[in-house]
Amino acid sequence: MTTFVLVHGAWHSGRAWDRVVPLLESAGHSVHAPTLTGYGDQAHLLGPDVGLDTHVDDVVRLVEDEDLTDVVLVGHSYAGLVISSVANRVPERIGRLVFLDAMVPEDGETAADVIPFSQALIDQALASESGWRVPPLPETPAGLFGVTDPDDVAWLRGMLSDQPVLCLQQPAHLDNPAVRTIPRTHVHCTVGKPEGIERRAVPASDEVFELATGHDCMITMPRELTDLLLKLA
Repeated sequence: MTTFVLVHGAWHSGRAWDRVVPLLESAGHSVHAPTLTGYGDQAHLLGPDVGLDTHVDDVVRLVEDEDLTDVVLVGHSYAGLVISSVANRVPERIGRLVFLDAMVPEDGETAADVIPFSQALIDQALASESGWRVPPLPETPAGLFGVTDPDDVAWLRGMLSDQPVLCLQQPAHLDNPAVRTIPRTHVHCTVGKPEGIERRAVPASDEVFELATGHDCMITMPRELTDLLLKLA
């Protein structure tokens, strides 16, 4: 049995994994899909002091409280920053990092360093009435986060909530040498990549898979994503 921890991206909640969790569990694995502070059923905790460090604490607390080891830690999108810093904190508990169409930072980098487009979101939030709220990205011809089925779009839209700007401003930490020994896998979604967002080159030592779908592949291709994750179990 493998233990999977699935970490959702910005604006989403743990419900984003609803189609993947039962597939992994039916294959005999243990799965945790927490909702990070400020999203979903934790939306009442949303505030300007919630940031990347808060979300790292959320996942570290889960891993330690549940005494999880040899974890396959999956981070979608923004959560690439989260899982990187989690691995830096508790490398002895992580068996593999999976960057699911995710930001892949170096030590000390913020979201704006990894994806410069994020700086525009930061600037807009700081200039807004709230001074800190980053609303979900709008639907485009490529869908809502790559989701195009009308029923799925409606379900996803009901899940989304604002992102605190501090999440995009705080840096990831990768200064623990042990984190460099953890195997890494990248899953790239190849359909509908927004203009202005460039994917970083992947080190030759890292494993790479592709899914021919949009960004929220856990919604649009849950079976195919599960099959990839099962290869890592």
